This record gives sequence, structure tokens and C-alpha cells, in this order.
Amino acid sequence: MINQIQNLPESCTKIITAVQDEMAKVIVGQKTVLDRMIIGLICNQHILLEGVPGLAKTLIVTTLAKIISLESSRIQFTPDLLPADLTGTMIYNPGKGEFYSRKGPIFTNILLADEVNRAPAKVQSALLEAMQERQVTIGDETFPLDDPFMVLATQNPVEQEGTYPLPEAQVDRFMLKVLVDYPERIEELAILRSQKNISAPEMVHPVCSVADIRALRQMTDELYMDPRLEEYIIDIVQATRYPAKWNLEFANFIQIGASPRASIFLSQAARAMALLRGRSYVTPGDIKEIAPDVLRHRIIITYEAEAEGRDSDWIIRKILETLAVV
Repeated sequence: MINQIQNLPESCTKIITAVQDEMAKVIVGQKTVLDRMIIGLICNQHILLEGVPGLAKTLIVTTLAKIISLESSRIQFTPDLLPADLTGTMIYNPGKGEFYSRKGPIFTNILLADEVNRAPAKVQSALLEAMQERQVTIGDETFPLDDPFMVLATQNPVEQEGTYPLPEAQVDRFMLKVLVDYPERIEELAILRSQKNISAPEMVHPVCSVADIRALRQMTDELYMDPRLEEYIIDIVQATRYPAKWNLEFANFIQIGASPRASIFLSQAARAMALLRGRSYVTPGDIKEIAPDVLRHRIIITYEAEAEGRDSDWIIRKILETLAVV
């Protein structure tokens, strides 16, 4: 079994490299974002992308769906959106004198929930059922969602007009919260010059199948993680709840620490990160690299932290600087 596991990265690296190369035909830069989306796909989990408009979040999602031969749909979340616009509704057939279910755009493989934090609470509740239970209820019927099913939600910073913070219960269902930043100068110059010959998702071709994704999942589950690294993950998550135990003097900055779901997601994401790096084992570096994306939306800071100019990323950075693998 050990020899088999050691040979796994060679076979999966070809798949991952093919996806990354195909994405590069359309997307300039944003390597961190692309890697996180591949991690979410491998782990069959959802991702929240946060950034100002115009940073190619929508383009990244549609291109990824094209490359992996998956169905995708996009929903623009607005304040007047209804749950039925997302899930579907019951339609009356006067000829037969009965109702039938008309499925909504949520019945897909990759759902792009654009500007998710502009929708009302009832819509968020309908999306929450799909994310957690992977099923949708229309009337009296419950329908399972396809596998894979992945929500890639984009949100604008809450400081922008017309945006609202997502409920903590829903935010916790996202495996990763990825911050999409402005491109570097050289990347923006490449974007500018590429407009002479505009690239679009139609220019890419499928290079990965659903069977390949499932194979990557199985490989990820078989990657080796030292028991000390499992304890390291638990310590990191516990430190967000009881920082004084590790002599971290910012307990007054944390209102709510990360949930147990954070430990599970951090373990899964670290394994997927190792897979992306072509290794058959997890290192502390894998955990440290992905930890901010797993934890930043699960730590609720206090007003005192905001007054001091501290955010959850600062808290995570201090925890990672202090804790070590023992």
C-alpha cells in the first residue's frame, strides 16, 4: 500500500497540471484563487470568493466548469430574489389537473452564486439546505443534487452599498473563504494586452472528467498525515477558542472561535494541498498555507478588535507564528 500511495501523485499531477494549463489560456494570474477552487472541487466542498467587482471571479468559475466537463449555472443574487427562483417551483398542469415540479438553476454541478450577500434571508435558507444536505425540497418532494455539486459564491465586501453579512451558519458551510485581490502590475499589463485578442471560456477544452475528479478524491483520502499533524490542526482550531492556553494575549479580540467543522475542513484541505504540490504526504507547510482560507470566516471578532484595527487574518497569523508541531 505504501508504494501504491507513493506513486499516486505522478498520475494525479497530470490531471491537475492539465486543468491549470487550460485555465491559464483565459485567466491571467490569480494562481492562489485557481488552486483553492481545485481544492474545493477535489474535496467536494463549497467556496466563498470575496473581492470587489471586476476581478474575473465569474470568468474563473465558468472557465473551470468548461474544462471539467461539468454543467454550470449562474444566479445573480438580488434583494428581490425569491427561493423559487433558485430551487424551482410547482407548476399546475390544467390538462392533467395536477401539479408537477419544475427544477430551478440550482440543479447543476457548479453553481455560481454571484453577489450572494445581496439576497434576502429566505433565499439564503434555501441555499443552505442545498449546501449542507445536498438536496432541494420543492413542495412535498425532495430531490437529491448531482455529484459533484459545488457552490462557488462571490460576495462584495460588506462595506459596499446594498450588501449584508451572511448568517454565521451559512458561512460555516463554506470550506474556504478566498480573498480575490487586484492583479500585480505585470499581470494587469498582460490583461490589457490580451484584450487585442480576447480570450473566453469557449477557447478552452475539457481536459478532466467527473471520473478524474472522483479519482483525485480517492487519492486525497489515501495521502499520509502524521498523527502529530492531526494534533497540530486541533491545536490551531482550539487556539481560536482558548487563546490564553497558548499565552496568546488576544482573547478579548475573539467573540466566537472556529467550529469543529474547521478541524475537518483543515485536514481535508491540507491533504488536497499536498496533492496539488505533487506529494503523497502532508507537511506543516500545507496546513499553514491553507489555514487562513479555512479559518478567516469562522472567527467572529469583537468590537474591540475592530477598534484596534485587527481582523481574523491577523489572529490566524499570530496563532500560526506561535504554535508548532510537537
